Amino acid sequence: MEFLDLVKIGSLVNINVNLSKDRLTSKTLNAINESSSFKVKDFRLTDGKGVGVIVEFSNGEEEWFFENEIEILDENGKIIPRADTIDKNIFSNLIKDLKYKPKTNLKELINPVNFFTWLIYSLKDIF
Repeated sequence: MEFLDLVKIGSLVNINVNLSKDRLTSKTLNAINESSSFKVKDFRLTDGKGVGVIVEFSNGEEEWFFENEIEILDENGKIIPRADTIDKNIFSNLIKDLKYKPKTNLKELINPVNFFTWLIYSLKDIF
C-alpha cells in the first residue's frame, strides 16, 4: 500500500524524533514530547518525488516531516506497519542487484557491452 493510501488529512500520526531531531528546534521537540499523536493538516512535496506531511501540535504550532519520519496510526491508536513497497519502476527492479566487476584488459575495456554494463551500474543509484 502506498503512503498516501494510508495517511489522509486529519489522520493521527506519531513522530520518530530520532530521525528528525537534528533539524528541529527545542520548542518543536518539547511539543513532540508533550503529546504522543498528532493530526495531519496538509501534505508537502519534499524533493519532487517524496511527500511529507504537515502536522499540528497541541500548542497550535505546525511542522512538516518526511514520510519516513512518521508512523501512521489506525482508529485504535495502534501503529500501522508499513510493508516494504515494491518499486514499480521495472528498470530499477532489474538493476538493483546488478554487480559490476572492474575491467583491466584492453579488449574488455573497449567492448560496448561492458561499457553499457558499467554505465547502468554507475547510474543505478540515481534511479
